[in-house]
Amino acid sequence: MQITSKKEDYAEIVDMPRPEPQNHRRMPMIKRAAQFAPFAALTGFKEVLAQVEREHEASIEY
Repeated sequence: MQITSKKEDYAEIVDMPRPEPQNHRRMPMIKRAAQFAPFAALTGFKEVLAQVEREHEASIEY
């Protein structure tokens, strides 16, 4: 079983145009990006950054 592939294996399709949907329009990029906006991979990271920022600002001497 061969797992790796070569560029030559796809030579006939590399320059073909991307297929267009037949039954609906493409979703705009801004809406596609919005689908992933609510996802927080690092839960609590925002709060930790805010705490570090507060501590750093408190340590600055004027």
